Amino acid sequence: MIKAAIGSENSAKVKAVEDVIDSRLISLTALNAESGVAEQPFSDEETISGAINRAAFSLEHENADIGIGLEGGVVETDRGVFVCNWGALVTKEGDTFIAGGARIPLPAAVADRLLAGEELGPIMENYTKKNNIRKEEGAIGVFTNERIVRSEMFVHVVKMLIGQWEYSQVRR
Repeated sequence: MIKAAIGSENSAKVKAVEDVIDSRLISLTALNAESGVAEQPFSDEETISGAINRAAFSLEHENADIGIGLEGGVVETDRGVFVCNWGALVTKEGDTFIAGGARIPLPAAVADRLLAGEELGPIMENYTKKNNIRKEEGAIGVFTNERIVRSEMFVHVVKMLIGQWEYSQVRR
């Protein structure tokens, strides 16, 4: 059995991985891994780095075959502030696979607070008057009328990561 570790205990992220992997072939351990980036990553590069750091930490600390890191962030563009999400899968052989996912613009009321230095999770809890938004629907769920929620957003990323890793195994 392949041993996998995800560098987060966030239920949305763990669910995304569980929804993609075949538990008959891959065992999964979730652990709290530091991202090594700001609490609120504010660029693609910073968000990617957070995902890689979480993946590498989980691989090493669980002595796993693969480590997975998922990171949510925001990106400022000429068209506004968008949510972004990135994932990384690292292997004990030293391979690193990266994938990114959905983006939507955030309303000015949220974007302005991000630009002032606040973190998206607490902003969304205040905005929606709901707790644990980042573990449930996430900003993506709120602003897509729950057509896609945070775990589903990360499923897409995890599928791309696992697919790249599987392809690399066939090519070896």
